[in-house]
Amino acid sequence: MSREGRGEAERALEALREAQAVIRSRTPLEPRAALVLGTGLGGLHEALEVEETIPYGEIPHFPRPSVDTHSGRLVLGHLDEVPVVAMEGRVHGYEGYTLQEVVFPVRVMRLLGAGTLVVSGACGGLDRRMRPGDLVLLDDQINFMGDSPLVGPNLEELGPRFPDMSEAFDRRLSELAATAALERGIRLIPGVYAGVVGPQLETPAEYRMLRAMGADVVGMSVVPEVIAARHMAMQVLGIAAVTNVCLPDAPEPADVQVIIRTAQAAEPRMTRLVRDVLTRM
Repeated sequence: MSREGRGEAERALEALREAQAVIRSRTPLEPRAALVLGTGLGGLHEALEVEETIPYGEIPHFPRPSVDTHSGRLVLGHLDEVPVVAMEGRVHGYEGYTLQEVVFPVRVMRLLGAGTLVVSGACGGLDRRMRPGDLVLLDDQINFMGDSPLVGPNLEELGPRFPDMSEAFDRRLSELAATAALERGIRLIPGVYAGVVGPQLETPAEYRMLRAMGADVVGMSVVPEVIAARHMAMQVLGIAAVTNVCLPDAPEPADVQVIIRTAQAAEPRMTRLVRDVLTRM
């Protein structure tokens, strides 16, 4: 690595440690799992036994969401006796953040001790069998964002230069989620998530392309966070809520408010599954 590259890596690590230190000064809790409470899991905080809540603005270098449905707070506590750290809201590349900034909180949560990452989010369904409100168990992903959070000098303290992505989502955690869904009668469909930049929604031709390339759902988050988590050897569980079904031969204008309401309606089922998995893992 060049001298300039080493300097950039050292500054990145220093920023992570500064954020970690501030959080540690507020609570000694060591989380076992990290949760990204995007659209579809925002209400999970109601089930948490909270020990500390820290607005992102009080944590050095933490990016702040500009999307109304993402509150921007880090919550530490227990979920059914499992110590967790939860992000209430995430940032996206379409807000103007680099992917390195997008995954900064995930990296900090790993440094706090979390070995498991649970990611959630809203998505558009590309499979005709899907219905608005369905839950999708993510079993793989496709990066259509044209970038990676690992571009630039590698942070050797976090992970290898070329991390393996053959199992982006942990099989054991996925099996636990599938079993819990079966026991509770929750419809849970396995699927591949395609991550795009946005913020515009896709054209009918883009829907056809994504489907032809093997995607089952499409969204504007998840992918960078999963890459960063796997780089740091975290086990990942991903569950997404289908908020609209994308039929390229019969396109309908998307209503963002309907999308948000649909995700919120799916929230209790997603919350139940996540709680079941965390208590069984």
